[in-house]
Parts: sequence; structure tokens; C-alpha cells
Amino acid sequence: MTQTIAPRVRTLVLLLLAATGLLFAGAGPVSAHAAVTGSAPQQGAVVDKAPTQVSLTFSEKVALSGDSLRVLDPKGKRVDRGDPANLTGTTYAVKLHGGLPDGTYTVTYQVVSEDSHPVAGAYTFSIGAPSQTTVSVSGQTAGGGVVGTLYGFGRYVSYAGFIVMVGGAAFVLACWQRGAGVRALQRLTVAGWLALTTATLGLLLLRGSYTGSGKVGDVFDLDLLGQVLQTKTGAALVSRLLLLAAAALFIAVLFGAYEKREDEEKRDLTFGLAVGGVVVSAGLAASWAMSEHASTGLQAGIAMPVDIIHLLAVAGWLGGLAALLVALYRAPADTPVDALAVRRFSRLAFGSVLALVATGIYQSWRQLGSWTAFTDTRYGQLLLVKIGLVAVLVGIAWVSRRWTGRLAEAVVVKPREESDPVAAADAGVDTEADADADEKEPARAGASGSGSGSTSAGKGAAASGKKGAAVSDKADGESERAAQLARQQAAIDTARRKERRDADPNRFGLRRSVLAEAGVAVVLLAVTTMLTSTEPGRTEEEAKAATSASAADASSAGALTLDMSFDTGGKDGKGVVRVDLDPARVGGNEMHVYVQRPNGRAFDIPEVKVAFTLESQDIGPLPVVPDHITTGHWSASGVQIPMAGEWKVSVTVRTSDIDQTTVSKNAQIG
Repeated sequence: MTQTIAPRVRTLVLLLLAATGLLFAGAGPVSAHAAVTGSAPQQGAVVDKAPTQVSLTFSEKVALSGDSLRVLDPKGKRVDRGDPANLTGTTYAVKLHGGLPDGTYTVTYQVVSEDSHPVAGAYTFSIGAPSQTTVSVSGQTAGGGVVGTLYGFGRYVSYAGFIVMVGGAAFVLACWQRGAGVRALQRLTVAGWLALTTATLGLLLLRGSYTGSGKVGDVFDLDLLGQVLQTKTGAALVSRLLLLAAAALFIAVLFGAYEKREDEEKRDLTFGLAVGGVVVSAGLAASWAMSEHASTGLQAGIAMPVDIIHLLAVAGWLGGLAALLVALYRAPADTPVDALAVRRFSRLAFGSVLALVATGIYQSWRQLGSWTAFTDTRYGQLLLVKIGLVAVLVGIAWVSRRWTGRLAEAVVVKPREESDPVAAADAGVDTEADADADEKEPARAGASGSGSGSTSAGKGAAASGKKGAAVSDKADGESERAAQLARQQAAIDTARRKERRDADPNRFGLRRSVLAEAGVAVVLLAVTTMLTSTEPGRTEEEAKAATSASAADASSAGALTLDMSFDTGGKDGKGVVRVDLDPARVGGNEMHVYVQRPNGRAFDIPEVKVAFTLESQDIGPLPVVPDHITTGHWSASGVQIPMAGEWKVSVTVRTSDIDQTTVSKNAQIG
């Protein structure tokens, strides 16, 4: 039986590693949860006079620092002055020096969205006429690098620790109170507490560098740590640490004093532990709800309590599942988890699933906003994966429920303590035959040592004075040997009871189905962690709508905007390329090229080239190689259009060393 269990445990470990890989394969720089919906001057605009300030409008409130908004001249020198300030609502501005010369200026920003995630980006505008610029912001990222990876891992560990700690304690208190004395369950719950505490401390130290420079050396910067403590996220992490101190006291009472109490005292203590445990668990869940998605956006006052319930339901189901798995595999042979405990957990899990469905529907509506967001946004796609995993998990849980019913029926039909001496031994109950054997064993041992002594009593008495010491030593040796044999026999009996217990087909089937549940749950947790670090679909669609409106405004002012879909045929080769030409007239023009994935996210590719052809006059193609500005953005100034007409604009995009394609559109220029 041990040989069949070990491969399954190794399978669960491999699933854990695969889920962790999935988490970090999709991590990269964290997706921005606040998007720029407007700017003044606008992106790519050419203004006649130098503005006195640059302003950005975001989709939600953001947190600023002294370097959050920077404006750089064509040589890369800063031309902003003072700290950025909040103008109105979600609009923020920074003042500029006076008398700025003509040329192309770069605006960079790095802020923290209201739901705690860093946001970074850049764009250009020109004064008088476009010019060449030495500024390169292609490496501008937010929440990336080694620090970003460590922060993402810390988030995963913190969620896992919370689920295991809360779910393990709930399983013992609500389903199997005898489990309070099981060492394996104690270790599981304490491991959850240690994981959550360690991850929270790590997140607190990493936070300043994660939202700022991204340098590993800044992790232990005390000034940054002081700034973090003044933010909403910092306060949430500190509150979580204080609540973990209360959780440590709860765990100590549950696994220490609880098992030693009498039944009447246990009832009172159970009520107190239940109330205290719910309060502490809800407080820990609130430390996430009050600092992340639920704390901002639509109906935040309703979303935060719903998020708390959602997290508690996840912990009750998945954490309880982990505790049940440990109990089925690691509980001592004389303290097996019984059918009643499994049935209680089944009811707990069913209630948790109902709560998950109800709160999940509300959260999906709030974060997506439309049916199309399920397929058009990354958040929606991840949510579909999560829904599928939950459906698989519920299906496996239904199988586990059937095994639970069979196990309970087997116990009712044939009570082990009354009809099966072997089963009674499995449960730790001594049968009458065992008791008789235990009583007769010493008698037999005594008889074997004194059978011949009665026929030679005289001789033994005569020699007793000479050999007393030898007899004493021999008696001690026999006593030690008997104790050793007793220990060996006890170990053999325990192994036999465990083997017979594991041979129960109903229990074996339950263990397999619960192990499968746990494996799916590990992957589900990884997807959920990725989901909390992804821009909500509603925000992403609002940002795309604002970008389209801005492009429409630019088009109505005389600029030309062309959108062309492309497919290079290779892996990850589909996308949309947008060409903005301003003012789209004869002479010099400012050109911007934007490459996006089908879901609207910026798409960095190795090369973009543009060519203009006026076929009616046999002019062209006139090649233009734009400069790479930032992720998914290329720009070229002074693009010369020699005469008015219907020009063919061709764009060549290369997504790999061998995959490229050319798409084109005709447009009236001049």
C-alpha cells in the first residue's frame, strides 16, 4: 500500500511545481489596473506653443511620488519642475519650465493604482515640429524583473498559507475534533501559519522596490519601507501581521489545551474557538479585500464584504480538503478519520461551493461588465479557465461524496467494534481474546523459567549464595529482552492495523478521489493568484474605448488613422497594427505605429517597416523605418508626402526571425 501511495504524493508535488511554473510563466510585468484614458498634450500631438504643464487622466485614482511623472527633452534632460499634483478626480499634472524649444518631448509615468498594482508607460508629443530624440523607454516596466518575480511568488505563498491555516483549523473544529491530537494535522496548520507570516514579511520588504525602481538592493531600504507603511497596502500588510499573532494564540489553544478538556468544557471551548476563529479569519481576508480589486471601482462597499466571504469559502473548501487528505494518509492507525467526519466535511464543502458560486457571479459581473470581455480580455480568459477548473473540482468532489456514502453504509451495516475483531483492532479496541492472551503471556513466560526448579529446590538453595549476582544479571537481561519484544510486537500490530485499514476499498477510493481534488486545487490556486494580478476586463475595455475616442478626435482634427490586422503564421503571430499620420498632408508628417495583440494589449515585435506608394503616379514605394519608442510603439518624424492623392500605406511586421508579413490599406493624404 505504501508503494501505491508514494507515486500519488509525488504526482501532487509535480502538480504543485507545474502550477508554480504556470504562475510565473504568465507573470512578467504585472498588468496595469489603472489605464491612461487621456492626456494633455495628447499622444503624438504637435502643439504651436510650449505648454505650461503636462497632465494625465487615469481610469481610477493612483498614488504618486516625486518622480511619478517626468518630462524629458530630445536630449533626455528633465524639463518638469516640482512634484506632480492631483488636479481633479483622476487627473494628475506636473509643471514645466518656461521657454522650452521646439522638438519632441517624452512623458514617462510610474504610479501605483488604487488596487495596489504598479503602472508604468510613456508617450511623446512635439512643440513646433517633431525632431529626433535620444530618449529610449523601451525597457520601461512596472513590477517586473527579479523583484516582480519574488513578489508574485510571495502572493502565491500568502494565499496558500491562508487557505491551509484557516481550512485546517476549520476541519478540526467543525468536522473532526479528534484530529486536534493528530500530529500531522497540527503540522499542516502550523505550516500554513508560518507560510503566511513569512510571505507577509517578505511582501512588506519587497513592496517599495516592487512599485518603484525594481532593484534588489532597494529591498532593505528603510526609507522606502517607511513610505510603504504610509500606503494602503502597507497598512493592510501590517494589520495582517497583527492578526497572525492572534491566529497563533488560536492555534495554540486548538491543538494544545482543547484535546485535554472534558466533554462539557469542550463544548464551551468549541463555541469560543469558533467565534474567535471566524473573527480572525475574516480579518485576515479583509487585509486582501481592503487593498486590492474589491477596494476600488464599482460598488466597493458591497464588493469588499463579498470578497471576504469568497476568500473564507475558498479556505473552507480547499484548505479543508488539504486537511482531509492529510488525515486520510497520515492519521495514526489507532486514530483513523471516520465516516462521520468525512460527511461533515462534505456538508462544509457543499456550503462553501454555494458561497463561491454566489460571490463569484457578482465578482465576475463587477470585474467584466460585458459578455464580450470573457473572450476579448486576458482577465476574462483567465476567469474562464478558473470556472472550468472549479467545474472539474466539483465533479471530483461528487465522486468523493459517493465514496463517503459507501464508507458510511459499510460502517452502519457492519459495526466494526461488535462484529469484526480485526476491525476492532484497527480502531484501537482490544477484544476479549487479546485481553486473555495478554494475561496469559506473562504466566507462560514465568512457567518457562521455573519448570525444573521445583524438582531441585535443595540444590538451588545451596547454590543461591554463590550465584546470586549472576541470577540477578540474568533476570535484568530477560526483562530488557521482554520489553524489546513487546515494543517489536506493538510495532507489528500497528503496521498490521494500518495495512488492514488501508485495504478497505471504500476508504482507498475516497483517498484517491480526494488526492485528485487536491491536485486540481493546487492548479486552481495558481490561476486565481494570476487573476488577482491581471487588469479587470471592465477597466481594460474602458481604456480601449478611451483610446478609440482619442484616435477619433485626432482623426477629426485632420490626422489619419489606419488599423490593419495581421497574421505572420508563426507562434503568437496575430495582432493589429495602427498607423497614425499627422497632419496627413503634403510635406512633413509625424507618424506613430502601434502594434497590439488581438485583445488590445501592447505587442513588442522585433521589427516594423512602413512604405507609402502612390500607384496612380508611379511614386514609391517610399520606405520609412520608425524608431522604437516603448512597448508596442514606434515613431518617425519628418515623413515626407510629396503630393496629394490616394496613397497605399504598407506595413511590414516581423514577429520572429523567420515570421513576417505585409499588410496594406489605401487612404487619401493631402
